Amino acid sequence: MEKKYTEEVLLTKKKHGMLMLLLVLALYAAAIAGIIAGALHELVALVVVCAVWLALGWILLCGLRVLKPQEALVLTLFGKYIGTLKGEGFYWVNPFCSAVNPAAGTKPSTGSTNSAGRGKLSGEGGVSINLGEQGVPMLSKKLSMKVMTLDNNKQKINDCLGNPVEIGIVVIWRIVNTAKAVFNVDNYVEFLSIQTDSALRNVVRLYPYDVSPNVDTTGDGVADEGSLRGSSEVVAERIRKEIQEKVDMAGLEILEARITYLAYAPEIAAVMLQRQQASAIIDARKMIVDGAVGMVEMALDRLNKGGMVDLDEERKAAMVSNLLVVLCGNKDAQPIVNSGSLY
Repeated sequence: MEKKYTEEVLLTKKKHGMLMLLLVLALYAAAIAGIIAGALHELVALVVVCAVWLALGWILLCGLRVLKPQEALVLTLFGKYIGTLKGEGFYWVNPFCSAVNPAAGTKPSTGSTNSAGRGKLSGEGGVSINLGEQGVPMLSKKLSMKVMTLDNNKQKINDCLGNPVEIGIVVIWRIVNTAKAVFNVDNYVEFLSIQTDSALRNVVRLYPYDVSPNVDTTGDGVADEGSLRGSSEVVAERIRKEIQEKVDMAGLEILEARITYLAYAPEIAAVMLQRQQASAIIDARKMIVDGAVGMVEMALDRLNKGGMVDLDEERKAAMVSNLLVVLCGNKDAQPIVNSGSLY
């Protein structure tokens, strides 16, 4: 059965960098002194040993490693994973060990590039990784354990009603298992970017842009009022959970997903705006009519109770018509005063 690197091995007893550096320098000084002494006393064996050390002693210096806070180094020896260095310090390891970071020198292939064509991955607190003039990230073999930001470009996706919408998100993430990140996937940065794009599309297709009748967004068989615009926090959390499920195997933790942009696609934006305006006008008219009818009823009741005027059904209908015209009209009414008889 193929072995999966799901367990991280921490190398905690390797902080001997300064000691090894001083030792190598001391041995170099001793070798130089040995060559001089061997030449003076014609000790050929001593001269040969010291010369060999001077020629090959620098190999030990290749095992020196310096790490800053929140950095890690995944080490392999002749292709075998031997452990991970974590935390700031001056380390010394086997000089034949090599560091592995499959994301070094690569560019995320999906939504993690900005509009200028340069990828942008940044850490919390203003710490950022420059991706270079051609969009190629200048990443070293060290893995950053800092909280990182993946800025996904705007994606055009159809909502559950088939309307194309444009949506963009920002994903806050970090590496929690260096062995999984390096060995379980080919490139953890590109893997995260692709899975973010996939999860975004899967979730957005379950919601309408605005609240719509008879739409079930939760999957419980009951229509609800979920929407992309009105339930942005719920949608973002759902996207975060789906991304987390997909990137667990890569040793990544998704801390937060935020919707940064949401709008109808340009080809239907004007039509949907007219629809929203029409809906608003209808709602306003309904409110005006309801209020006008209530005021007419109140006026008739007051007249009947007070006995001020005795109106037959025809006159009541005319009065109701006139009041509705006055109350529901867009412009101020111009009254006509009847100075003659009542009828």
